Amino acid sequence: MKNTSEQIARTILNQIKYFDKSALMAWGAKSFCALSENKTRVGGLSFQVNGLTHKGWVTIELDWLDTYTVIFTNKKREVIKTFEGVYCDMLIDVIDYIEGKHAA
Repeated sequence: MKNTSEQIARTILNQIKYFDKSALMAWGAKSFCALSENKTRVGGLSFQVNGLTHKGWVTIELDWLDTYTVIFTNKKREVIKTFEGVYCDMLIDVIDYIEGKHAA
């Protein structure tokens, strides 16, 4: 399963880079981690961000309906916002929304 988890995480990273090559750098993204399968997700990606308004973690879970759930967690590991039913072409806008860059 580890290989599948890593493949899903790489796919998510590639999707983000495809839609905005500089997004990860702008968010101060680091400490990338592949997420394994569980009852609610096929896999996913989690990473730490140090953006202008959100400092903490972003978790992107691929759910069983082939959409993403994006979870924003602060440095105290408290969930501050969750977006469900996100498609790959919406990832940049959802994360930028938390950064105050776009009105989603």
